[in-house]
Amino acid sequence: MTQHFLPGLPDIPVVMRRSSRARRISLRVSRLDGRVTLTLPKGVREREGLEFVLEKANWLRKQLADRPDQVRVGLGSEVLLEGRRLQVVAGTGRQVRVSGGEIAVPGDPARVGARVQGFLKEQARARLVAASDRYAARLGRPYARLTLRDTRSRWGSCSSKGALMYSWRLIMAPASVLEYVAGHEVAHLQEMNHSDRFWDLVEEIHGPYAAPRRWLRDHGEELHRYRFAD
Repeated sequence: MTQHFLPGLPDIPVVMRRSSRARRISLRVSRLDGRVTLTLPKGVREREGLEFVLEKANWLRKQLADRPDQVRVGLGSEVLLEGRRLQVVAGTGRQVRVSGGEIAVPGDPARVGARVQGFLKEQARARLVAASDRYAARLGRPYARLTLRDTRSRWGSCSSKGALMYSWRLIMAPASVLEYVAGHEVAHLQEMNHSDRFWDLVEEIHGPYAAPRRWLRDHGEELHRYRFAD
């Protein structure tokens, strides 16, 4: 991969990559972090790719302008916990605490974002372990292990060896959304596909799932607005 810049105010960094599977030049703007990627098929000259970027300059700037504003978590900002907006305030003692509409964070103000992130990860693990255990018991199949990551392309996964992985950012979504993702991934312990049998199984162990699935599709990218540490 190489990096180029689309000139303007400001200049826009563009990552250029080649793909043997690509059939045409493509330009993609990540809705999560604003990264611009130019993909060139094999045999297409670099100059031709850069000319394509120039032709798409107006479209590119509009896509970047339409991205949700990023939120740097710190004192005075807001953060989500199970769909609730909490204001981040200075706390006392040693523990991060939630009370009413606030999340109180003690210690060094420069570490507030990192401490909020740590707290959210702890909450996410507790909720996801409980949900996964519950759905696995209903299914009658145990899972091998459970890990948390800050994934960009998926909210969860289940490996062929029964390992569950979830995005810890699910703790910021309404509780019903986290429950749906857990039910979805646990169902893959039995059905490693998205066949009708799979969706029937999700409904069997979880219940109706259309509403949380729709929320994740419509609002999921908003959970990536929040930045906790440099």
